[in-house]
Amino acid sequence: MDLSSRKTNVNSLQNNTLDELPAHVMRPSYDRKKMSPGIVHIGVGNFHRAHLAWYVHRLMQQGHALDWAIIGAGVREHDSVMREKLLGQDCLTTLIELDPLGAQATEVTGAMLDFLPVEPDNKPLIQTMADPRIRIVTTTITEGGYYLDPVTNGLDITHADIIHDAENPDCPRTAFGAIVAALRLRRDSGIGPFTGLSCDNLQANGTILRQSVVGLARLSDHDLADWIDSHCSFPNSMVDCIVPATGPAELQRARSLGIDDAAPVTHENFRQWVIEDTFCTGRPDWTLVGAEFSDHVHQYEARKIRVLNGGHQVLANAAEILGVDNISDAMAHPLIHAMFRKVLTEEIIPHVDPLPDSPVIEYLDLIDRRFANDSIIDTVRRVAFDGSARHVGFILPTIRDALKSGQSIEGLALIEALWARMCLGTRENGSQIAANDPIWETLTIKAADAQQNPSVWLEMQQIYGDLSQHARFADAFGRWLLCIYQNGVEATIRIYTEQN
Repeated sequence: MDLSSRKTNVNSLQNNTLDELPAHVMRPSYDRKKMSPGIVHIGVGNFHRAHLAWYVHRLMQQGHALDWAIIGAGVREHDSVMREKLLGQDCLTTLIELDPLGAQATEVTGAMLDFLPVEPDNKPLIQTMADPRIRIVTTTITEGGYYLDPVTNGLDITHADIIHDAENPDCPRTAFGAIVAALRLRRDSGIGPFTGLSCDNLQANGTILRQSVVGLARLSDHDLADWIDSHCSFPNSMVDCIVPATGPAELQRARSLGIDDAAPVTHENFRQWVIEDTFCTGRPDWTLVGAEFSDHVHQYEARKIRVLNGGHQVLANAAEILGVDNISDAMAHPLIHAMFRKVLTEEIIPHVDPLPDSPVIEYLDLIDRRFANDSIIDTVRRVAFDGSARHVGFILPTIRDALKSGQSIEGLALIEALWARMCLGTRENGSQIAANDPIWETLTIKAADAQQNPSVWLEMQQIYGDLSQHARFADAFGRWLLCIYQNGVEATIRIYTEQN
């Protein structure tokens, strides 16, 4: 679709202009002046606005949950940019749903009530979370934002941010420090606990959120840590919806639909949310709008994280090295797609437990179709971002399972070798790959050294832990990395896919 050729009256996005939006645009039917806060959300990115905020909005459309409005928050300086954009449009968001056939549905959502000032000591966030009206605090702070020790998978108490918050509990710099400070105020004033709900792509995300909050509290106040552990709840959940980053094309797409939105969101025509029903202070009835409460969240989590999130990593690094821009284009590349199917089918699916009446191979076929949706401009760069956290969470657990069970790790070792080659920072055509990881400088140095000595890459303890000591994996990784440098990416993938 040539978005630039469409001539449409463009309306600014604010409360007082909702009635002026084009007729095809769905908009809030509820009175936003009657909303009151029930949720604080930390990390107001595109995924949150296409997922949790949408579920709350859809409940409000049915006349429910007006006392569960969302207050947005952030703990990093860059969150101020999103705050400014959203406050400028009364915290309204345009969602544009794209399906593979080219159809699109446009909806303006209004479940967010406010966006807190982002300050170094997090005082506005702490005070708001201590408000008795707040009953749930939710997070999307990325997989790498939970301060996990790569060896123990516990809280990394040696990290400078964690040390700071333990020593300065009244002016914390992390989301967890702010949560601990707010819970201290709630306990001391008799308000009581709230539920902490992670919406990040982590297996056992609620358990990990509990670990981060309670573990940090224990470093400075054992009694408070025990109170949090006993009274607060941290449900595990599985979240799923492909939501690309917003760039000039998405901004123009919104304008072509008649909406001047500073931060519109495009997303696929698929959404899933499975949650444990353990909320200590109540919750909205999200089942009315398609969410599922289940005692088997861990199985949904494992399937999604290993097949979808792991599958993304299988695609992204090879595509980046070859100069393929988007995930749908990577799926259309015959060699990359063949590698994707072989790795997922032979080396990942065997370690995923099936759900009742839902064979894992059918789930892979669903993911295959979703990734191939060329209406979704999901960039390889976005998917490859923060590989140092995503490989740890999405690929390495399967490698460990395969090593324990004696099954193949050839394809998974190839994926790690492709990541090491990508982190060299250049594509095969000689163009530069811009920094794409919080520890990019470290990765590029290791990648350069690994050209001659592949074992150097696996010596990164913060990523691989003891995997470098597993000869079967280390040998396979080394062979594939040398093959990539000697023969190129496409030839190496062809060698792998033609193996029996």
